[in-house]
Amino acid sequence: MSADQQFRVGIVGCGGIANGKHLPALQKLPQVQLVAFCDIVPERAQQAAEKYGAPGAKVYTDYRELVADSALDAVHVLTPNKSHAPITIAALESGKHVLCEKPMAKTYADAKAMLDAARRTGKTLSIAYQNRFRPDSLYLKQLCSHGKLGEIYYARAHAIRRRAVPTWGVFLNEEEQGGGPLIDIGTHALDLTLWEMDNYDVHYVAGNVYRKLADTQNAANAWGPWDPKAFTVEDSAVGFITMKNGATIVLEASWALNSLDVDEAKTTLHGTKAGADMRDGLRINGEEFSRMYVTKPELSAGGVAFYDGAEKQPQDLEAEGFYRALAEGAAPLVLPEQALMVTRILEAIYTSAKTGQPVYFI
Repeated sequence: MSADQQFRVGIVGCGGIANGKHLPALQKLPQVQLVAFCDIVPERAQQAAEKYGAPGAKVYTDYRELVADSALDAVHVLTPNKSHAPITIAALESGKHVLCEKPMAKTYADAKAMLDAARRTGKTLSIAYQNRFRPDSLYLKQLCSHGKLGEIYYARAHAIRRRAVPTWGVFLNEEEQGGGPLIDIGTHALDLTLWEMDNYDVHYVAGNVYRKLADTQNAANAWGPWDPKAFTVEDSAVGFITMKNGATIVLEASWALNSLDVDEAKTTLHGTKAGADMRDGLRINGEEFSRMYVTKPELSAGGVAFYDGAEKQPQDLEAEGFYRALAEGAAPLVLPEQALMVTRILEAIYTSAKTGQPVYFI
């Protein structure tokens, strides 16, 4: 593939995540033509086509018709978790590259089937973990890759909201989503932590999930009170992940928790040479010449006095990176094998919570 190749792209799912993240980012890429839109609500697909589509863009209500279009090069799957696998597999088997929203799938079995389809067809599959593309995440990855933190043997993955339960769409629906904050925002924190550590070798997982505040009537909430009857998922979850080299990860995820210690899509790493956290910007801590130190790298291009350009957002870099990888025949930043392990761990936390037993990985 040449670096200036044009890509004809189809969108499956034209709801909030499409309009709030993917479509504005894709519209900025000159090498991308948005030529097909699909949604089970026809009006949503039509509106997206009118706002973001190339002239003559097609509109569908059945994803099977969209992926069958031989003119398409790639498909973005932006639907509820339950449908990630069937749509992604159909697109891959129709010869399309796929960028699928996070998490990879509702279940480990579905995610594994997606990976198998990508390998079988030779098409590129990536999962939309855009937090990897933040300046703090990318800089910390460089530090970790160069061994500046030493051996990272303990980490914490943070996805805690005080009161921010999503009340729209199917977020509260266990059947459609597979869970609550653990699979919704915990997945970002876990992906970020595993990637920074570059450690996907899990020994066992234990966890608990809680539904303690979900029945609150007229609850204070960022998006207005939720309906307790519709709230069929957990409101908080905690996972304990032990890696085969002995490293430990604690994952905490909540939409509603009586806590002022709130952070989302953040990681804290503890290594033999230094530690890092994202609590107040990216902070690196350690010891040098018998003294403790804390440093905060300047990560904003806007911090340069003469800089007058606009910094790209993570979602812009995610879209740009995916199509650059396709053009160059390279691997995307988010590998499906990595996203598969995230889904496997999340499922193990839910399983451990139900059984009261740890889940061992073979």
